[in-house]
Amino acid sequence: MGTAEDDQSLAAFVRTEHPQLWAYLEVLRPGQRLSGTVAAIERFGVFVDLDDAPDHPVFPGVGFIAIPELSWRHGEDPSQVVSVGEHINCEFLGFDTHNVEARLSLRATRPDPFQQFARHAHVGQILRGPVTKVVPFGVFVRVIDGVEGLVRLSELAGPTVEASGDGVQIGDKVTVIITEIDLLRRRLALSRRQENLGPPAK
Repeated sequence: MGTAEDDQSLAAFVRTEHPQLWAYLEVLRPGQRLSGTVAAIERFGVFVDLDDAPDHPVFPGVGFIAIPELSWRHGEDPSQVVSVGEHINCEFLGFDTHNVEARLSLRATRPDPFQQFARHAHVGQILRGPVTKVVPFGVFVRVIDGVEGLVRLSELAGPTVEASGDGVQIGDKVTVIITEIDLLRRRLALSRRQENLGPPAK
């Protein structure tokens, strides 16, 4: 980090040597929309060169988007969401005084597929979708693009199921029923138990 590697912290260094950068960041407010160009894509997030911001003395850009704030779809490769040189609009989340950067969210500027789904879904609704992940406590099923629900071990079909993977594999299309929609935590609980699903459709 050059001169920032001495006894001063990065924050102290920027306050002293780059006061215009500190002044720019401290007046930003959560929820404010900012625009900029994707400067670098790393495994831990994306750096953004904000349009009206001073240069950062250490990082490729003053703005930073952590992986969870890139997309509503969990586990999506950052390079599939944005590309270096792309101009984007983001929402300001907060001033990271340790790294002296603007924490940003790209997903906040885009519709949340879970909220859209929840407006039309209801407990007791029967859906069908592929299994996307098998975990020790159950399986995840994609009910629409961008929305997955958890079928807990106790809610898997069959009274003798002892492990999540018994009788179901990633990619299998399964029929499930909604047992809970948690809007606050963006969680969808599902069941495959036959007594919950009821008789098959004629």
